Amino acid sequence: MFVCAHGAGGHKDDRGMVAAAAALGDAGFDIVRFNFAYRERGSKRPDPIADLKAEVAAVASRARDELKPRKLILGGRSMGGRAASMLAADGFPCDGLLLLAYPLHPAGKPDELRDAHLAQIKVPVLCLNGTRDALCRRDLMERVVERLTGRWMMRWLEGADHSFHVLKSSGRSDDEMLNEIAEASSTWVSSTVVTLGGST
Repeated sequence: MFVCAHGAGGHKDDRGMVAAAAALGDAGFDIVRFNFAYRERGSKRPDPIADLKAEVAAVASRARDELKPRKLILGGRSMGGRAASMLAADGFPCDGLLLLAYPLHPAGKPDELRDAHLAQIKVPVLCLNGTRDALCRRDLMERVVERLTGRWMMRWLEGADHSFHVLKSSGRSDDEMLNEIAEASSTWVSSTVVTLGGST
């Protein structure tokens, strides 16, 4: 089961969330999507990260108690994935993290890295970012990953931006990106999470 949190400018039913959920669902995931409280209030300004972490924890705990999944994966798109990663770094029990377009830094501010907590994550991680992601410069992310444990798996999506959109000139389609994400996620769960997970 994948508890999937949305990005800062999105919501649980935005195009990217629905498309990702559909692709991952076809690959065998049960998906739990939800709106952060600020979206439910009609605001577009995210609440403090501590509040977002608490909301991910509440949804994950309810999913575990009511649905009793065999494996519980936390994560989501951009900011949602970041909140989930910080929660996992604090020791919240889960079997893995699936991060879709992790926002390593704000757009245009590569010196403001959001990596301080990543080394504290003890569960398997699959992080998927596009090579054109304005919030995750590849050379900076690879430098960060070098310092992390072997549980962190980085997957680069050639030609994709922060929304996993590719240019027509790339010769690839957005659907192909989604299929690649789903295939990589399914392989990761079966080969890594099932083997190394187990905190749920």
